[in-house]
Amino acid sequence: MAAARTTSTYRGRSPRSLSWWRKSSRSNGDANCVEVAFLGDGRVAMRDSKDGGHGPALVCTPGEWSAFEGGGVDGEFMRS
Repeated sequence: MAAARTTSTYRGRSPRSLSWWRKSSRSNGDANCVEVAFLGDGRVAMRDSKDGGHGPALVCTPGEWSAFEGGGVDGEFMRS
């Protein structure tokens, strides 16, 4: 049996706890970026900045976020 997924998605208006969004300083200003919000309970929310704050947000557990960060550091997302 597969493990249950703990990632959830918020649609429409974001909960008040998602109000502090951060965008990379490497963003080129074209709104082609991912924004991140660190929530008080340890979860991390991500959204597409093109949606102007009105689109869905993917919310990860601390373990999922740690695995995502580790993949970035290890180069798992590099194009061949």
